Amino acid sequence: MKILALAASGIGAAALFTAPVLFAQSGDLPGQMDPSLVSAGTYSLDPAHTLVVWEVSHFGFNDYFGLFGDIEGTMNLDPSDISATELEIMIPIAQVTVASDDLKDHLLRPAEDGGSPDFFGPEPGMATFTSSQVRRTSDTTAQVMGTLEMNGRSGPVTLDVELAGAGANPMSEAMTVGFHATTTIDRTQWGVDYGQGLIGNDVDLEISAAFEMQE
Repeated sequence: MKILALAASGIGAAALFTAPVLFAQSGDLPGQMDPSLVSAGTYSLDPAHTLVVWEVSHFGFNDYFGLFGDIEGTMNLDPSDISATELEIMIPIAQVTVASDDLKDHLLRPAEDGGSPDFFGPEPGMATFTSSQVRRTSDTTAQVMGTLEMNGRSGPVTLDVELAGAGANPMSEAMTVGFHATTTIDRTQWGVDYGQGLIGNDVDLEISAAFEMQE
């Protein structure tokens, strides 16, 4: 699966409804890929503009995509000490979006005959990622190591993260920082075993996240 889970700064469609008028004259967007614009503080995810996209091989013929939204989370960030960054992201599995209603029904289908659900079941709760270590890899990139709890199991995950943009959101006026992140997980480590040999075990995730500074 691929997740688009950190959304572009400002990693915001609604906010951009008026942006073409505001910024067409100057040519500058409010969010810039400039580390000097990142302020230290406590941030909350913008759930309306933060996405996690997943991608998985379907029978080896093609890749299938899905999407998670309404994501919540917090981040404590000091750009002068990236290693001290603390991050928690909470993804509501039941809010999964796919192109097929039948597939969504299958993803959330209850277990049969007292067994385990094929995928997540009707009350899957949250998938939660909690950081344990952050390592700067360049002025605009970092690796974030942590634990993913999902489907009643937990395991280590490393995110490759890149700064997407920083600045003031023109709609909320909140200082905002956005990131893009990628990783690949083996779904079977979180108990999603259905269709092995037909559906790929590796799920590519892309995360697009926007964090707004708390007042």
